[in-house]
Amino acid sequence: MKYLDDIRDVRFNLLEWLDLDAVLKSEAYQEVDRDQLGMVLDEALKVAKGSVAACNETGDRVGAQWENGKVRLPDGFAGAFQDLASGGWISATMNPEFGGMGLPESVGTGISEFLMGANTALGLKLLLTRGAAHLIETFGSDELKAVYCEKMYTGEWTGTMCLTEAGAGSDLGALTTKAVKQADGTYLISGEKIFITSGDHELTPNIIHAVLARTPDAPAGPKGLSLFVVPKVRVNADGSLGAPNDVACAGIEHKLGIHGSPTCSLVFGTNDGSQGFLLGQEGQGLAHMFQMMNAARYEVGVQGLGNASAAHQAALAYAKERLQGRAPSAGKGAGQSLIIEHPDVRRMLLMQSAYVQAMRALVTYTAWCMDMAHVSTGEERDRWQGLVELFTPVSKAWCSDWGFRVTEWALQTFGGYGYTMEYPAEQYLRDCKIASIYEGTNGIQALDLVGRKFRMQDGRPVKALMGLVGATVKSLAADPVLGPSARQLGDAAKALGAVLQEIPARENAALLLGLNAVPLLDMVGHVVAGHLLLQQAALAQGKLAALLQERSVDAGNPAAVRALLAESREAAFYQNKVQTAIHFAHRGLPLVAAQAVALQAGETAPMEAMF
Repeated sequence: MKYLDDIRDVRFNLLEWLDLDAVLKSEAYQEVDRDQLGMVLDEALKVAKGSVAACNETGDRVGAQWENGKVRLPDGFAGAFQDLASGGWISATMNPEFGGMGLPESVGTGISEFLMGANTALGLKLLLTRGAAHLIETFGSDELKAVYCEKMYTGEWTGTMCLTEAGAGSDLGALTTKAVKQADGTYLISGEKIFITSGDHELTPNIIHAVLARTPDAPAGPKGLSLFVVPKVRVNADGSLGAPNDVACAGIEHKLGIHGSPTCSLVFGTNDGSQGFLLGQEGQGLAHMFQMMNAARYEVGVQGLGNASAAHQAALAYAKERLQGRAPSAGKGAGQSLIIEHPDVRRMLLMQSAYVQAMRALVTYTAWCMDMAHVSTGEERDRWQGLVELFTPVSKAWCSDWGFRVTEWALQTFGGYGYTMEYPAEQYLRDCKIASIYEGTNGIQALDLVGRKFRMQDGRPVKALMGLVGATVKSLAADPVLGPSARQLGDAAKALGAVLQEIPARENAALLLGLNAVPLLDMVGHVVAGHLLLQQAALAQGKLAALLQERSVDAGNPAAVRALLAESREAAFYQNKVQTAIHFAHRGLPLVAAQAVALQAGETAPMEAMF
């Protein structure tokens, strides 16, 4: 299936908008420059549009198959995975000591968007392998690092995250998988895990599972969990593969989407022979696992973006070739118009673009904050890390929720054809939906935001965010083009601020916050998105003005300006950045005030209803 990208906006985010020099001047990235990063994005897009995208439709139509206790992946997946592994794309942002490229996280966002948009089922394998290997790098012994990290970062082996059990989905404290310590310091693992993405396949000769389990004398609840490395195949002292490690796939799920990604039930220790190795300390497993979980949550936000962007680009291309009806602008007696000439279709397309660009700005800025935390120290590092932690649940939930909405709008653009498998819109919609459910449902992300992230560091990250938003409003208040949009942002920020101040002071604050955590997160997402889009619009407006001056075009002559926009893709790009921000400000940001009215009313009908 053909993958349509928006590398121009990806490059704008990374190379024009963000202060990349603040990251690249550090010792950690002193051997990396802007030109190299641009080339990296180009190469990542090339592989995404090549073998990765080529097997996406087969992955969906054929899907992963479970036969005789083994998982077989669709044709093309093995070759595409090897292209990704040999190109270093699994570990582009990881430690060079273990085979990574050592690139900034903000570059990794663009890479992940391309791969998730081109083939989500395959992109998930990279996400999990990278995350599991990083757990070992962070918490493992030198011996474990030497055995596993490089082989996983380079794609010789893959990795998984094994948390969920039947009856213990989001409630990890209820996990019952056992880990019994042996005389040699290893542990015997026994139990069953479900919903394990890529838990079994034959792309690589070994799969390394990161497993949460409970030792016999551990206390009940989440504090009793420990984290273990459990390979599918045991590794000999010389690094070669030994005997199977008593890890079996008991079946795979039949799902709405991402059919090429096997979602497995894994059984450990049926014959009391599943050997595991402790990561970190006993009883600290959940705390350690949060490193991988938080990284995965952020990357699931990128998945929402990748699906949404690909769906939008497909809808945009279709609208430019599909003839239907006659647009109001068509002359009398004219034939059928392209649907992109119809106002309602243009509205749908610009709304899609607005949310896609907002999601891209949010996840790229979050990644840039990760980079700034990485290159900073002391209080400065804490400030950037605070923003990362604040934005992580927002990135995951807001991008997956609105990413799904965008795929829905994109399908609508296709009309009846969008509902068929002849076009890609319906697959993007199905593949995207899971993003709001796994890696912690969006309801859990919202509860994390209001219950923990708002209060961390004595509320400094939230105050810092509101300060940044206020600065954007003030800087654009007098702008003749963006001023009205800035006022919309100011109104939205004021509504959000009032809710954040009023609701926690109510007598039934705990109930109201629990009932309204999801809309509160959505309000935060919209305010952050509006702030970032207006920042980008101001930059784009300046660049468009420079282009007009360079081409000797009178900015006060609409006809001359339209002529330049028609012939210059660069000018059109900057024009669209401005119009997208305006559209979001007037169509997206008013939702914040509407939600504030509902929250401030203190309505608790769901708790009074009899279900």
